[in-house]
Amino acid sequence: MPRLGAVSLLVRDYEEAIAFFVGKLDFVLDDDIDQGTKRWVRVTPRGGDTSLILARASTPEQVARIGDQAGGRIWLFLETDDFDRDHAAFSAAGVRFRESPRDEPYGKVAVFEDLYGNGWDLIQYKDAP
Repeated sequence: MPRLGAVSLLVRDYEEAIAFFVGKLDFVLDDDIDQGTKRWVRVTPRGGDTSLILARASTPEQVARIGDQAGGRIWLFLETDDFDRDHAAFSAAGVRFRESPRDEPYGKVAVFEDLYGNGWDLIQYKDAP
């Protein structure tokens, strides 16, 4: 059965991106393989199935999309089983939240930004999808 294994995320620098995702969001660094002119860097939320491929921008068009991969919309949704724990941990690590947590019919959510300004939802569903 097909599944979504990874999504690429344009980054300015591998090291700063690894520091954010591993150091602030507690993702696992699964791979960091030097391929000569680029690296294969894969991070995954702890206990998660879908990874991010941290892809260093290498053209002017790619550089222009760093931090705006979704045209200003929320692009990625980080699911949690304990919203309050993760919101507190991310806040303490210096992650910027655009809003206070809110309750929605589907669960508890707050929008945060990655190190480049891409919008993410931190979300705890009322019923697991």
